[in-house]
Amino acid sequence: RIPTPPPLLQWYGVSNNNLIGEIPSSICNWTSLMGISLDGNNLEGTIPKCIGNLSSSLTAVYLGNNNFHGQMPENFAKSCMLKSFSVINNELEGSLPRSLGNCKGLNILNVGKNNLNDTFPSWLGNLDQLQVLILRSNRFYGQIESFDTTVSLTKLRIIDLSHNNFSGYLPTLFFEHMYAIRDEYGKKVEPNYMRELKITKDATVAFWVNYASGGLSVTAKGLEIKFETLLSIWTVIDLSSNQFRGEILKILGELHLLIVLNLSHNCLMGLIPSSLGNLLELESLDLSSNKLEGRIPTQLKNLGFLEVLNLSQNNLKGPIPQGKQFDTFTNDSYMGNLDLCGLPLSKNCGTDEGTPAKFDRDDDGDELN
Repeated sequence: RIPTPPPLLQWYGVSNNNLIGEIPSSICNWTSLMGISLDGNNLEGTIPKCIGNLSSSLTAVYLGNNNFHGQMPENFAKSCMLKSFSVINNELEGSLPRSLGNCKGLNILNVGKNNLNDTFPSWLGNLDQLQVLILRSNRFYGQIESFDTTVSLTKLRIIDLSHNNFSGYLPTLFFEHMYAIRDEYGKKVEPNYMRELKITKDATVAFWVNYASGGLSVTAKGLEIKFETLLSIWTVIDLSSNQFRGEILKILGELHLLIVLNLSHNCLMGLIPSSLGNLLELESLDLSSNKLEGRIPTQLKNLGFLEVLNLSQNNLKGPIPQGKQFDTFTNDSYMGNLDLCGLPLSKNCGTDEGTPAKFDRDDDGDELN
């Protein structure tokens, strides 16, 4: 069972202790709490509604990897002080509470792996400090191309919408405002861990709050990776396993600090934009299981850090680019594209298709290097 904390306790962490039972109603009296971490136990029941009321003093709430059910608290205070909120991997239902929009300083919102049923939370655009947004593996649905970005999400570094039912075209405005992954803003950030120094009222003890300690995980390079702490330079866009349609946006090539891009298992069509060759920090690119066609742009040879490439199960044709990172990829990167040729495949290219194209339709006819 959850041990009762002493009076006036400010930081309460009992994660990964095989605790059972429910969160006691007495938590509503723990008004001195600034942070609570119960993740990685076997707790059940519902999340007390008073967690929302306590948000005027709480800065970090980690309730992930338990068995909580029911709905999330609806009443986050207008003076909400939350910086990090994680309920990943529970059995929560219903919608994402709009009152989370009161938490103006929120850096991390992680509600992945639940049964939430809602449209895209466009009201999160008011949270201009948000850096990590994880909605993966829920039942979110609908289109997000009309997302209002007048204020919004300019510091976002990780967005994971994978394994939902989102549809429509990829959101152009959304990517245009991701300044944290573009040169204008991102290069000003030093590679530090996302954490914050907290000092008690008597200033005798200091606490580091690791923002990612609530069980944050993303799929990168074909593997699910869990982060105990999170580097501020780690950048991820994962929109995989939805129902997005239309073409891959050329503007994605302007997100120069992006490390992981996963658009797999959607209904995307058209050409692979040669502008993706500008993503010089990219380490993982997964465009598999779509309806992409045309040739693989030779500009992707520019991606000197690319460790994982998955273009399988599309309708690509012509020669596979040779040299540099492309010499490290195996047949698995290209499976299901019957008209591709050249190494590492056993199918040789004919004389009429042995030279990769130097022009790409998405660049309006400009010659490409």
